[in-house]
Amino acid sequence: MERRKSSSDRGKGPNSSRKGRAKNPDPKTPSKIAKTALGAEPEKRGRVNAVPTKGEASSRDFNVHVKTAKRREYGSTLWLKRQLNDPYVRKAKAEGYRSRAAYKMLELDEKFSLLKSGARIVDLGCAPGGWLQVAVKKAGARSTIVGIDYLNVPAIAGADILEMDFLDEAAPDALKKMLNGDADIVLSDMAAPTTGHRSTDHLRIVALAEVALDFAEDVLTPGGAFVCKVFAGGAEGEILARLKQNFKTVKHAKPKASRSDSAEKYVVATGFRGRE
Repeated sequence: MERRKSSSDRGKGPNSSRKGRAKNPDPKTPSKIAKTALGAEPEKRGRVNAVPTKGEASSRDFNVHVKTAKRREYGSTLWLKRQLNDPYVRKAKAEGYRSRAAYKMLELDEKFSLLKSGARIVDLGCAPGGWLQVAVKKAGARSTIVGIDYLNVPAIAGADILEMDFLDEAAPDALKKMLNGDADIVLSDMAAPTTGHRSTDHLRIVALAEVALDFAEDVLTPGGAFVCKVFAGGAEGEILARLKQNFKTVKHAKPKASRSDSAEKYVVATGFRGRE
Protein backbone atom coordinates (compact mmCIF):
# COMPACT_ATOMS: atom_id res chain seq x y z
CA MET A 1 0.00 0.00 0.00
CA GLU A 2 1.32 3.46 -0.91
CA ARG A 3 2.24 5.54 2.08
CA ARG A 4 0.56 8.93 2.24
CA LYS A 5 2.94 11.88 2.44
CA SER A 6 3.07 13.53 5.79
CA SER A 7 3.12 17.29 6.26
CA SER A 8 6.82 17.07 6.95
CA ASP A 9 7.42 15.46 3.52
CA ARG A 10 5.41 18.04 1.57
CA GLY A 11 7.43 20.50 -0.50
CA LYS A 12 10.46 18.20 -0.57
CA GLY A 13 12.05 17.59 -3.91
CA PRO A 14 15.37 17.58 -5.70
CA ASN A 15 15.53 21.41 -5.77
CA SER A 16 14.08 22.04 -2.33
CA SER A 17 15.90 22.90 0.88
CA ARG A 18 15.09 21.32 4.17
CA LYS A 19 12.92 24.31 5.09
CA GLY A 20 11.11 24.29 1.78
CA ARG A 21 12.79 27.50 0.51
CA ALA A 22 14.95 27.77 -2.61
CA LYS A 23 18.49 28.82 -1.96
CA ASN A 24 20.00 31.73 -3.87
CA PRO A 25 22.18 30.01 -6.47
CA ASP A 26 24.72 32.84 -6.45
CA PRO A 27 25.33 34.70 -3.15
CA LYS A 28 26.83 37.63 -5.09
CA THR A 29 23.55 38.26 -6.92
CA PRO A 30 21.43 40.85 -5.05
CA SER A 31 18.15 39.60 -3.68
CA LYS A 32 14.97 40.74 -5.45
CA ILE A 33 13.48 41.52 -2.06
CA ALA A 34 15.60 44.71 -2.01
CA LYS A 35 14.08 45.93 -5.27
CA THR A 36 11.44 48.63 -5.42
CA ALA A 37 8.03 48.14 -6.96
CA LEU A 38 9.45 49.39 -10.27
CA GLY A 39 12.26 46.86 -10.18
CA ALA A 40 15.04 49.29 -9.30
CA GLU A 41 17.15 49.23 -6.18
CA PRO A 42 16.28 52.03 -3.71
CA GLU A 43 18.52 55.09 -3.88
CA LYS A 44 20.77 55.90 -0.93
CA ARG A 45 20.22 59.36 0.46
CA GLY A 46 23.30 61.44 1.10
CA ARG A 47 23.61 63.82 4.01
CA VAL A 48 22.78 67.47 3.30
CA ASN A 49 25.66 69.86 3.89
CA ALA A 50 25.00 72.06 6.92
CA VAL A 51 26.71 75.11 5.41
CA PRO A 52 26.51 76.25 1.78
CA THR A 53 29.95 76.64 0.24
CA LYS A 54 29.03 79.04 -2.53
CA GLY A 55 26.44 81.71 -3.13
CA GLU A 56 23.85 82.79 -0.63
CA ALA A 57 22.92 80.72 2.37
CA SER A 58 20.42 77.96 1.74
CA SER A 59 17.28 77.56 3.83
CA ARG A 60 16.89 73.88 2.90
CA ASP A 61 19.41 72.54 5.40
CA PHE A 62 18.44 70.03 8.05
CA ASN A 63 16.30 71.30 10.89
CA VAL A 64 17.63 71.30 14.45
CA HIS A 65 15.07 70.59 17.14
CA VAL A 66 15.55 72.25 20.53
CA LYS A 67 13.90 70.97 23.68
CA THR A 68 12.77 73.38 26.36
CA ALA A 69 15.06 73.05 29.37
CA LYS A 70 13.68 73.32 32.89
CA ARG A 71 15.22 76.74 33.56
CA ARG A 72 14.96 78.09 30.01
CA GLU A 73 11.98 80.23 29.07
CA TYR A 74 9.96 79.26 26.01
CA GLY A 75 10.93 82.49 24.23
CA SER A 76 14.61 81.69 24.75
CA THR A 77 14.05 78.23 23.29
CA LEU A 78 12.45 79.74 20.18
CA TRP A 79 15.37 82.16 19.79
CA LEU A 80 17.90 79.34 20.19
CA LYS A 81 16.06 77.19 17.65
CA ARG A 82 16.00 80.07 15.17
CA GLN A 83 19.73 80.64 15.64
CA LEU A 84 20.65 76.98 15.21
CA ASN A 85 18.53 76.70 12.07
CA ASP A 86 19.62 80.00 10.53
CA PRO A 87 21.77 79.27 7.44
CA TYR A 88 23.55 82.63 7.77
CA VAL A 89 24.54 81.82 11.36
CA ARG A 90 26.07 78.53 10.25
CA LYS A 91 27.73 80.20 7.26
CA ALA A 92 29.22 82.93 9.47
CA LYS A 93 30.64 80.31 11.82
CA ALA A 94 32.14 78.36 8.92
CA GLU A 95 33.70 81.44 7.29
CA GLY A 96 35.03 83.01 10.49
CA TYR A 97 32.64 85.96 10.86
CA ARG A 98 31.48 86.85 14.34
CA SER A 99 27.84 87.30 13.39
CA ARG A 100 25.35 86.85 10.57
CA ALA A 101 25.26 90.66 10.31
CA ALA A 102 28.52 90.49 8.35
CA TYR A 103 26.51 89.33 5.33
CA LYS A 104 24.26 92.38 5.56
CA MET A 105 27.32 94.61 5.26
CA LEU A 106 28.72 92.51 2.43
CA GLU A 107 25.44 92.86 0.51
CA LEU A 108 25.20 96.61 1.13
CA ASP A 109 28.79 97.12 0.03
CA GLU A 110 28.27 95.06 -3.10
CA LYS A 111 25.20 97.12 -4.04
CA PHE A 112 26.46 100.61 -3.14
CA SER A 113 30.30 100.27 -3.27
CA LEU A 114 30.73 101.74 0.21
CA LEU A 115 34.02 100.40 1.59
CA LYS A 116 36.87 101.93 -0.39
CA SER A 117 40.51 100.92 -0.11
CA GLY A 118 42.36 103.05 2.46
CA ALA A 119 39.14 104.67 3.76
CA ARG A 120 38.52 106.07 7.23
CA ILE A 121 35.57 104.12 8.62
CA VAL A 122 33.56 104.46 11.84
CA ASP A 123 31.27 101.68 13.08
CA LEU A 124 28.77 102.77 15.75
CA GLY A 125 27.42 99.92 17.87
CA CYS A 126 30.02 97.52 16.50
CA ALA A 127 29.48 94.47 18.77
CA PRO A 128 30.15 91.64 18.19
CA GLY A 129 32.38 92.81 15.34
CA GLY A 130 30.99 91.38 12.10
CA TRP A 131 30.84 94.74 10.30
CA LEU A 132 34.37 95.60 11.46
CA GLN A 133 35.64 92.32 10.02
CA VAL A 134 34.06 93.13 6.65
CA ALA A 135 35.45 96.70 6.75
CA VAL A 136 38.98 95.41 7.40
CA LYS A 137 38.65 92.86 4.61
CA LYS A 138 37.31 95.35 2.06
CA ALA A 139 39.23 98.54 2.93
CA GLY A 140 42.60 96.91 3.46
CA ALA A 141 45.65 97.58 5.61
CA ARG A 142 46.01 101.29 4.67
CA SER A 143 42.57 102.10 6.09
CA THR A 144 41.67 103.57 9.47
CA ILE A 145 38.81 101.63 11.04
CA VAL A 146 37.29 102.57 14.39
CA GLY A 147 34.45 100.87 16.26
CA ILE A 148 32.56 101.75 19.44
CA ASP A 149 30.21 99.78 21.68
CA TYR A 150 29.40 99.66 25.38
CA LEU A 151 29.79 95.87 25.16
CA ASN A 152 33.24 94.30 25.22
CA VAL A 153 34.36 93.40 21.70
CA PRO A 154 37.42 91.11 21.38
CA ALA A 155 40.24 92.65 19.36
CA ILE A 156 40.11 92.57 15.56
CA ALA A 157 43.36 92.99 13.66
CA GLY A 158 43.24 96.15 11.58
CA ALA A 159 40.57 97.91 13.69
CA ASP A 160 40.63 100.03 16.86
CA ILE A 161 37.73 99.43 19.24
CA LEU A 162 36.52 101.82 21.92
CA GLU A 163 34.52 100.27 24.76
CA MET A 164 32.13 103.12 25.56
CA ASP A 165 28.46 103.99 25.19
CA PHE A 166 28.11 106.12 22.07
CA LEU A 167 25.48 108.18 23.91
CA ASP A 168 28.17 109.22 26.40
CA GLU A 169 28.96 112.92 25.87
CA ALA A 170 32.68 112.14 25.63
CA ALA A 171 32.27 109.47 22.92
CA PRO A 172 32.23 111.69 19.77
CA ASP A 173 35.47 113.47 20.69
CA ALA A 174 37.14 110.17 21.60
CA LEU A 175 36.23 108.74 18.18
CA LYS A 176 37.49 111.85 16.38
CA LYS A 177 40.82 111.54 18.17
CA MET A 178 41.11 107.89 17.10
CA LEU A 179 40.19 108.77 13.50
CA ASN A 180 42.81 111.52 13.27
CA GLY A 181 40.92 113.14 10.39
CA ASP A 182 37.55 113.21 8.63
CA ALA A 183 35.66 109.97 8.04
CA ASP A 184 34.82 108.60 4.61
CA ILE A 185 31.89 106.54 5.91
CA VAL A 186 29.91 106.27 9.13
CA LEU A 187 28.13 102.98 9.79
CA SER A 188 25.47 102.50 12.46
CA ASP A 189 23.91 99.17 13.27
CA MET A 190 22.80 100.39 16.69
CA ALA A 191 19.48 99.15 18.03
CA ALA A 192 17.83 99.74 21.38
CA PRO A 193 16.45 96.74 23.30
CA THR A 194 12.95 96.05 21.98
CA THR A 195 9.91 96.43 24.20
CA GLY A 196 7.43 94.59 21.99
CA HIS A 197 5.49 97.82 21.51
CA ARG A 198 5.91 98.70 17.83
CA SER A 199 5.55 102.48 18.15
CA THR A 200 7.91 102.71 21.12
CA ASP A 201 10.54 100.57 19.42
CA HIS A 202 10.30 102.69 16.27
CA LEU A 203 10.80 105.91 18.26
CA ARG A 204 13.85 104.43 19.96
CA ILE A 205 15.51 103.39 16.72
CA VAL A 206 14.76 106.79 15.17
CA ALA A 207 16.37 108.49 18.20
CA LEU A 208 19.53 106.43 17.72
CA ALA A 209 19.52 107.23 14.01
CA GLU A 210 19.33 110.95 14.85
CA VAL A 211 22.40 110.93 17.10
CA ALA A 212 24.28 108.80 14.56
CA LEU A 213 23.43 111.33 11.84
CA ASP A 214 24.52 114.21 14.08
CA PHE A 215 27.91 112.56 14.39
CA ALA A 216 28.13 111.72 10.68
CA GLU A 217 27.42 115.33 9.65
CA ASP A 218 30.19 116.43 12.03
CA VAL A 219 32.95 114.05 10.86
CA LEU A 220 32.23 113.08 7.24
CA THR A 221 34.42 114.34 4.43
CA PRO A 222 32.67 115.77 1.33
CA GLY A 223 31.47 112.87 -0.80
CA GLY A 224 31.29 110.59 2.25
CA ALA A 225 28.56 108.06 3.06
CA PHE A 226 26.24 107.21 5.94
CA VAL A 227 24.59 103.83 6.56
CA CYS A 228 22.13 103.43 9.41
CA LYS A 229 19.67 100.84 10.67
CA VAL A 230 16.02 101.88 10.79
CA PHE A 231 12.79 99.95 11.33
CA ALA A 232 9.67 99.58 9.20
CA GLY A 233 8.61 102.99 7.98
CA GLY A 234 12.22 103.93 7.24
CA ALA A 235 13.92 107.15 8.22
CA GLU A 236 10.99 109.49 8.53
CA GLY A 237 10.29 113.15 9.05
CA GLU A 238 13.21 115.34 10.02
CA ILE A 239 15.81 112.61 9.48
CA LEU A 240 14.75 111.93 5.91
CA ALA A 241 14.62 115.66 5.18
CA ARG A 242 18.12 116.16 6.60
CA LEU A 243 19.49 113.24 4.61
CA LYS A 244 18.07 114.53 1.33
CA GLN A 245 19.38 118.01 2.07
CA ASN A 246 22.90 116.93 3.01
CA PHE A 247 23.48 113.93 0.70
CA LYS A 248 23.16 113.60 -3.05
CA THR A 249 21.54 110.14 -2.95
CA VAL A 250 19.34 108.58 -0.25
CA LYS A 251 17.97 105.04 -0.56
CA HIS A 252 16.49 102.33 1.64
CA ALA A 253 17.68 98.72 1.43
CA LYS A 254 16.83 95.43 3.09
CA PRO A 255 19.64 92.89 2.60
CA LYS A 256 18.72 89.26 1.98
CA ALA A 257 20.67 88.41 5.13
CA SER A 258 18.10 90.33 7.20
CA ARG A 259 15.52 87.93 8.57
CA SER A 260 12.28 87.99 6.59
CA ASP A 261 10.23 88.46 9.76
CA SER A 262 12.36 91.42 10.89
CA ALA A 263 11.15 95.00 10.42
CA GLU A 264 14.70 96.31 10.08
CA LYS A 265 15.89 98.18 7.01
CA TYR A 266 18.92 100.32 6.28
CA VAL A 267 19.07 103.85 4.96
CA VAL A 268 22.08 104.42 2.70
CA ALA A 269 23.04 108.03 2.04
CA THR A 270 25.95 108.77 -0.31
CA GLY A 271 27.62 111.90 -1.65
CA PHE A 272 27.82 114.06 1.50
CA ARG A 273 27.59 117.69 0.45
CA GLY A 274 29.88 118.92 3.23
CA ARG A 275 29.51 121.16 6.24
CA GLU A 276 28.60 124.81 5.78
